[in-house]
Amino acid sequence: MGNSILTVSGLNVRYGHLQAVQDVSFEVKPYEIFGLLGPNGAGKTSTLSAIEGLLQPQSGQVKIAGYDIWQQPLYAKANMGVQLQHTSFQPELTVEEIINLYAGLYGVDPTLSLEQLGEIPLRKKISELSGGQQQRVSLLITTIHHPKLVLLDEPTTGLDPQSRRVLWEKIEAIRERGNGVVLTTHSMEEAEAVCDRLAIIDHGRILTIDTPEGLIEKYREDPEVIGVSRKGKITLEDVFIALTGRAIRN
Repeated sequence: MGNSILTVSGLNVRYGHLQAVQDVSFEVKPYEIFGLLGPNGAGKTSTLSAIEGLLQPQSGQVKIAGYDIWQQPLYAKANMGVQLQHTSFQPELTVEEIINLYAGLYGVDPTLSLEQLGEIPLRKKISELSGGQQQRVSLLITTIHHPKLVLLDEPTTGLDPQSRRVLWEKIEAIRERGNGVVLTTHSMEEAEAVCDRLAIIDHGRILTIDTPEGLIEKYREDPEVIGVSRKGKITLEDVFIALTGRAIRN
């Protein structure tokens, strides 16, 4: 794990009697998009919160670019960018003002970031942008300080297909710069199209880790997977449902 951007080792998180995360371990390499898939309540949010340093686990270790998130939090967080599913910016500010604000907070030159926004009007208020444009601005701010690790929590939720494809390209561009990306998503299509490797998590435990193609091949002959397949062609969603169950989670 020496050259990993993120290492999670033996992570355990409890809320009273509830074991939310159980002995979770994985790593993310440079030039890799790592997907974290799971039903509601599977432990994704608690895992991400521990990685971000927002909660202290009962045991385990998280290292970002070699820095322990609890023992060396300033160094670890300086190498991390986080995009939440719903990000609220000051609605009365323009795109340019928001970029300049965050560039100032991080002490970086905003010029290159402003150029990367392309056709997004810089003098338009953030509240006047489409959902896809707002997510692109949010992703840009997440990476404005050039972090080595980027955490994206369901970044394309609610976007139309065109906006989603544009955001996929932006995420892939982050990977191509040598970053490590952790992506949570409920979209099997997104996971298969964007992620290099996937971890399926349920009841706080990681059930399996592999490439999207590897997961399909690994479970292709599994009777449970065959039983949930709707049209005879095994898909990533079939594998996901077979491993995590058909029950709807709240």
